[in-house]
Amino acid sequence: MSNTAVSDRVDHSKPSLHAQGQKILIIDDEAGIRDSLETLLALEGFRVDLAPDGRTGLDQLTRSTYDLLLLDLALPGESGIDLLPRIKALVPDVPVIMITAYGTVGNVVDAIRAGASNFVQKPWDNEKLLADIRLAIGKTRAEQEVVQLKRTLKQRVSFENIVGKSEPMLRLFDLVTQVAPSRSTVLIQGESGTGKELIAKAIHSHSPRRDKPFIPVNTGAVPSDLLESTLFGHERGAFTSAVAAKKGLFEVADGGTLFLDEIGTMRMDMQAKILRVLQDRRFMHVGGTQEIQVDVRIVAATNVNLQQAVKEGRFREDLFYRLNVISLELPPLRSRKEDIPLLAHHYLKFYAEENGFSPPELSTDALRLLMDYEWPGNVRELENAMERGVVLSNGPSLTPDLLPAQLRGNIFSSALMEQRPEASLFDVMEDIERRIISDRLERCNWNQTEASEFFHIPLSTLNQKIKRLNISLKKRPRE
Repeated sequence: MSNTAVSDRVDHSKPSLHAQGQKILIIDDEAGIRDSLETLLALEGFRVDLAPDGRTGLDQLTRSTYDLLLLDLALPGESGIDLLPRIKALVPDVPVIMITAYGTVGNVVDAIRAGASNFVQKPWDNEKLLADIRLAIGKTRAEQEVVQLKRTLKQRVSFENIVGKSEPMLRLFDLVTQVAPSRSTVLIQGESGTGKELIAKAIHSHSPRRDKPFIPVNTGAVPSDLLESTLFGHERGAFTSAVAAKKGLFEVADGGTLFLDEIGTMRMDMQAKILRVLQDRRFMHVGGTQEIQVDVRIVAATNVNLQQAVKEGRFREDLFYRLNVISLELPPLRSRKEDIPLLAHHYLKFYAEENGFSPPELSTDALRLLMDYEWPGNVRELENAMERGVVLSNGPSLTPDLLPAQLRGNIFSSALMEQRPEASLFDVMEDIERRIISDRLERCNWNQTEASEFFHIPLSTLNQKIKRLNISLKKRPRE
């Protein structure tokens, strides 16, 4: 089928929906060719611009955006092959189809090497040309979508373990994205188990420091007499066990982020030293005499009400204001219960994959218990419950009996009364007590001492209850 007329085999009763809004630039020195292509493409719903030579075409590329170019090989002056590298430098992602009456192997190879996506020989078949145009535009758009998806996934990867669609969490995500690029100190406040370290990692991952170290330290877990050395390092001989000089975490985190968790438990003398580093970005090794300068961003976290601690004299007011430049408040799980199903499924899938299992589905009754529970341990407690469910599940469904006793407590009495109508209130309470103690012992690997400390009762009292309730110790206590 010749290019001199629009093919009768192409249905032009209405423009192609596929082409709506797509724009094509035709660069060809023959007016008849330009007009023929313009008619064909316009009937298919494309918007078309025309250029009689390369200079005009390049000028139009700087003033408008196109989805595809049709470029003649034999242009006067600068040929299409010579023009193509300049076009690709301007619009590298726009596909270019070369059109020529001289379709030699050498021309085809030269055009493809210069960046052409296809090569069409005159006279062309209208249907094939339209198919080639749609294919080139579709391929380019698909490649752009893949690039965009990769960018989106790269941006989201730092939030991959922070699950939530509730309004408080969406606001938190926006705040993290907004504050992360700055150098400002961030204070993350929230109850234990809400995921403060995950938020700190997200701040680091979204910041210009993402390629530098993220160093977390739980200041509440490090013994007070070792915390200074841990943070600032020490010189050889600074104290009895300092047999060699050692860098502190401020030096290790240089250029990156230092996450000070549980900062509300820090001693007052250490608070003064942290304040000086925040003010001057300088410190000295324990036992040292030379100042060390670092570029470290501080992200601190606490489950303590620092303002109350300041009032009570347990936390320095000047340090509080230094830390509280930007404050993020993590909501407890009980205030964002719409996130519970998402979190539950996330952890079920994670721990199933970790253990090589198929993830069980939450039964309706189990999900109802999750939604009704207040979650004093927040997300960490939910995570532990889902890990337990995955490990203990032998079937495709996670049922209420696989949940920890504290979640099942509110169904014990009704279930027992249905099974044993003659059961008394004492029987129901005894059954609940048995299940709670058994669950805690299992969590403690049947270590009675650890369980008694959890219940805040003497070990002798717990042993009496174990005997009275006929609880079988399935494993030996840990050494």
